Amino acid sequence: MGNMVRTVAVLTLLCAFSGFILSYLKNVTAPAIEEQLLVNVQGPAIAMVFNNAENNPLHERHVFTRANGESVTVFPCKVGNRLTGVAIENFGKGYGGPVGVIVGFNIMNDSLAGIGMTTLKETPGLGMRVKEFSFRKQFRNMETPVALSAQGGKVDAIAGATISSTGVVLAVNSASEVYRELKPEILKKWDN
Repeated sequence: MGNMVRTVAVLTLLCAFSGFILSYLKNVTAPAIEEQLLVNVQGPAIAMVFNNAENNPLHERHVFTRANGESVTVFPCKVGNRLTGVAIENFGKGYGGPVGVIVGFNIMNDSLAGIGMTTLKETPGLGMRVKEFSFRKQFRNMETPVALSAQGGKVDAIAGATISSTGVVLAVNSASEVYRELKPEILKKWDN
C-alpha cells in the first residue's frame, strides 16, 4: 500500500511540474508567435487589400471589445495621415476547416475595399483558388451583405469549390457586422 501511495505522489508531482513547464513555455512564446502571425500571415493579406496605405497597419492596430465581450483587432489604413479604411479578420467554414479572411472596408462609404486570405486549408486546385486575384477582385467596392450568385448575389463561386466560396462569403458578412458595430469607436480612435 505504501508503494502505491508513493507512486501516486510521484506521478502527481511529475504531472504538476510538466503542467507548470508547458504553461510557462506557452506564456513565454506567445508574443513571438503573435508577431510571426502578424508579419507572415496577416501582413501580406492586409497588403493585398490596402496596397496604397501610407502607414503600417500592423503597428497601428488596435484591439476593440464588442458588446458580447469578444476582442477584435482592427488594422487602420491611412492615406495622407487620414483614415481611409480598416481591415478586420474573420472566419467562415470551408471544406478543409476554417477559412480566414482579412476584410477591408472603405470608411467613407462603408463598401468593401477588398479581401485577403489568412487561414486556408482547402483542396489544392479547387478550394485553394479562393485566394486567387480573379476571385478576390469580385469583392472590391461591393456593398454588404454579399452573397453568391446562386443565392441571388453578385459573387461568382469557384467551380467545384462552392463550400470554400461560401466560407469566404460568410467570413466577409461576419466581418461586416463587426465593422458596423465598431465603426463609431473606430472613428473615435483614429479621429477622422
